[in-house]
Amino acid sequence: MYDTIIIGSGPAGMTAALYAARSNLKVGMIEQGAPGGQMNNTSEIENYPGYDHISGPELSMKMFEPLEKFEVEHIYGIVQKVEDFGSYKRIFTEDSSFDAKTVILATGAKYRLLNAPGEETYTSRGVSYCAVCDGAFFRDQDLLVVGGGDSAVEEAIYLTQFAKSVTIVHRRDQLRAQKILQDRAFANEKISFIWDSVVEEIQGDNIKVSKVLIKNVKTEEVTSHDFGGVFIYVGMLPVTAMVSELDICDNEGWVVTDDQMKTAVPGIFAIGDVRQKNLRQITTAVGDGAIAGQGVYHYIENMK
Repeated sequence: MYDTIIIGSGPAGMTAALYAARSNLKVGMIEQGAPGGQMNNTSEIENYPGYDHISGPELSMKMFEPLEKFEVEHIYGIVQKVEDFGSYKRIFTEDSSFDAKTVILATGAKYRLLNAPGEETYTSRGVSYCAVCDGAFFRDQDLLVVGGGDSAVEEAIYLTQFAKSVTIVHRRDQLRAQKILQDRAFANEKISFIWDSVVEEIQGDNIKVSKVLIKNVKTEEVTSHDFGGVFIYVGMLPVTAMVSELDICDNEGWVVTDDQMKTAVPGIFAIGDVRQKNLRQITTAVGDGAIAGQGVYHYIENMK
């Protein structure tokens, strides 16, 4: 029996593990990849206190190192379901189950798809959702970035170090990204923009992407453009299938909590990007994790 099991090993999950372990709790952290979660896909982090800039993978390892000192147990697995039995919870992975007095959901979010024709066909063959992972494979090519938020603009800027050109297509007539990112993008000679438009279809030669059909949402005119790669950043979807039967999510799947990270089910907490909230950043994830890490300690003490 664990005192708490944390599902997910992003910045929120690792912070929660640290705080819970420092309270002398028996902590397990279930992960299906390298510690850091989406942070590992970020090339440069410039808004985390204490660092002028640091890469996502480097910050991930700095957060992970203290967990070994406090003997947090790392469990590899993909969680299928969480069941509530009142005084304890049972977590099911593909081939095992684990019991814990409390559960902290730190499952984050996954990339939203365009659902445009050709997207699935050419995923990993020119369609990507991670510039840090795949950008180096597109040297000297003309690339398309879909989206207008922070991630889209950040990744477009990152891609310019490899690409011949980068075009940002956005369904509105102005970006949603932070002003500092917009200024950098507008000042970059390699970046151009297609406004008020959406991707209608991604085409290729059955081996890799070669063309993208783009539709203007105002005139409905469809034009064809030559691109060697398409990078998609149109939002995120919460990873909450494992708790779909617990009635702790809103209509869009985000987990609803109070300011102490407690859900509607006693003993189940949620932190980081999986929560229903306005700002999803590494700093807010770390704050959530600290609160939940202390919260499970107080919950268990009250059980006694």
